[in-house]
Amino acid sequence: MIKTLFDTLFSILLLLTLGILIIIILLLASIDTGSFGFFFQDRVGQYGKIFKIIKIKTLHLKTGEISTFGKFLRKSKFDELPQLINILFGQMSFVGPRPDIKGYYDKLEGDEQKILLLKPGLTSLASIKYSNEDEILKKQFNPLKYNDEVIFPDKVKMNLDYYYNHSFFIDLKIILKTIFR
Repeated sequence: MIKTLFDTLFSILLLLTLGILIIIILLLASIDTGSFGFFFQDRVGQYGKIFKIIKIKTLHLKTGEISTFGKFLRKSKFDELPQLINILFGQMSFVGPRPDIKGYYDKLEGDEQKILLLKPGLTSLASIKYSNEDEILKKQFNPLKYNDEVIFPDKVKMNLDYYYNHSFFIDLKIILKTIFR
């Protein structure tokens, strides 16, 4: 109950505070990518329910490559600011397992399925640890295999640990770790 209240009130506060910044970033991303600046994608949410995550577009429409401004947005994580809307609508929380595309969390079995009982989050210990995941994967001979056999299982382990030990105090520590990272 406290977590839901915190998520709702803090997302409203941040949307009001950062609304102009989000609009400016959206306009710059629209110009930089040559398309409307919002990006919507299906993600696996709480209880395995699919929802549309909202991000700022970072790929150029014509080239399919990460745009110049998009590189900055991804590195700074500003591309994820619109997820405050997902939090406001109750699809996400500030802290919880990062929502993944279909084929990962929705395929978990046994005890690992408990991760789906949690709302996905804007941040987590796993997302902090793998904040440079794209760079890690670029260095691998077979990035998909490395993700499936090393990174994803480690994220599952960390998120399952969060499931068993989460509290409002731990959430605040994770939020602070994210801010000061």
